[in-house]
Amino acid sequence: MNRIIPLWPGRAPYSDESPDQAQPSVKEFRVDGSRGAMVVCPGGGYTMKADHEGDPIARMLNEAGVSAYVLDYRVAPCNYLAPLTDALRAIRLVRSLGYEKVGILGFSAGGHLTCTAATLYSPGNPGAEDPIDRLSSRPDAFVPCYAVVSVAQYAHVGSRVNLLGAHSDDQETLRRFSADQNVTSDTPPAFIWHTASDDCVPVENSLMLASALAAKGVPFELHVFPEGPHGLGLAPGNPDVARWAGLCQSWLIGQGFGR
Repeated sequence: MNRIIPLWPGRAPYSDESPDQAQPSVKEFRVDGSRGAMVVCPGGGYTMKADHEGDPIARMLNEAGVSAYVLDYRVAPCNYLAPLTDALRAIRLVRSLGYEKVGILGFSAGGHLTCTAATLYSPGNPGAEDPIDRLSSRPDAFVPCYAVVSVAQYAHVGSRVNLLGAHSDDQETLRRFSADQNVTSDTPPAFIWHTASDDCVPVENSLMLASALAAKGVPFELHVFPEGPHGLGLAPGNPDVARWAGLCQSWLIGQGFGR
């Protein structure tokens, strides 16, 4: 049985704006002896979470000796800050479980959440009453998979509107939630993949992220596969794209996430 762990001991921040959604949580896929763990963020345009981008991905990570925690984050209708608040809290919560390294991985809109968590993290608050809030929310690595990187250029309009709502046309908000514009030299290393023929989230999203990381000297590995539609997950019907999983496993082991 996979343990479900609520992110907060009580009600989550912004709960009043999403009263019909369950309190955010993570589903645990723990590997005994693993040094690292990944928070997994399924995609779904900020309206739902795709099943094939959740538990199957956690099991793939487990095969590499990496623990995984599938994040049940809030989606529309909700406060536009709620998904990021959930992701950063999940990183802190998983870190509190004793792992040496904690990263985050996500697909499409979940990839956007992954990228914003990797660029908008914050240090822990040493004076916080909650010990989890004393921990840093900076991931040690991030893995955006056919991710919505920008909500300003080459944007997936549905994800932008579903997330930002009334803030969708505010230029400062668009900049803040476009990860390529917020990369610094302290941004964690990344494993990025996309397909060139993605007609839902243009590949330019991943190319812009890679360019921004390169400009700041942040290590990354980028794979662009020639063919494949959006939303492939583990890509069981596309042997070429399916190679991403093994490549990612090797990369995470090299980053110190395995046993």
